[in-house]
Amino acid sequence: MPAPKPGAPVRGSSTGRPVMAALDLFGRRWNLRIVWELREDTLGFRALQQRCDGMSSSVLRQRLTELLDARVVEQQPDTAYRLTELGRGAYQALRPLMRWSGEWAAALADEEDHR
Repeated sequence: MPAPKPGAPVRGSSTGRPVMAALDLFGRRWNLRIVWELREDTLGFRALQQRCDGMSSSVLRQRLTELLDARVVEQQPDTAYRLTELGRGAYQALRPLMRWSGEWAAALADEEDHR
């Protein structure tokens, strides 16, 4: 399946609105994990695969191809991968969700403690 692109129909939307294309891209299993793992480091294929517990090499290749096509990830001359400027922007956009998820987990744990 090709990488979602703004302006073209994507899963869940025939309009191809940019937000729908982004949700399709990052809703694909492992894509957010790859962005997360590349947030601070440039990693080779094997190192990235090790950090993404349980991902097969064929799935990692497919997901990297999607992220490369979407210009979220780039491959270095030494074949390692890193986030592009767009990829770093995606990671920055996810930071509020990370904060919220921590608050959510704490609220649920607090609720469990009071039962």
